[in-house]
Amino acid sequence: MLRIGHGYDVHQFAEGRRCILGGVDVPSERGLLGHSDADVLAHAVADAVLGATRLGDIGKLFPDDDPAYEGADSLVLLARVAELARSHGFEIVDVDSTVAAQVPKLAPYREQMRENLARALGVSIDNVGVKATTTERLGFVGREEGIAAWAVALLKK
Repeated sequence: MLRIGHGYDVHQFAEGRRCILGGVDVPSERGLLGHSDADVLAHAVADAVLGATRLGDIGKLFPDDDPAYEGADSLVLLARVAELARSHGFEIVDVDSTVAAQVPKLAPYREQMRENLARALGVSIDNVGVKATTTERLGFVGREEGIAAWAVALLKK
């Protein structure tokens, strides 16, 4: 049996925070606001995997009102999601993602993001895609208010 999951996440920019995307500390004037490290890409991938398993979402597993997850490393959370999927008989076959960010420029960091996500998921880097785009200055991303990410995951049981 094959299943597809879709994930989406958004975080707004905030002063005094780091900009962590796919586990990479991307140089940026502002970081992303969130209870954890606010890694919008890792969150979207986690939700895609969870969507395919039908086991909820990251908000259910790692609630933002739980102090245990304050400042949490999202790659650690993603690895826990992957292990949960495996414990329910799923194999992560493939993941693809897109990050929408007007700033900062992400192209120099995509391969490291792929490597980090693959390691957290326990799959080959060949099974993880990361793309980056702008929104041509449209919407909240274009106004440089935040970053959005989408992901799809193909799982096999």
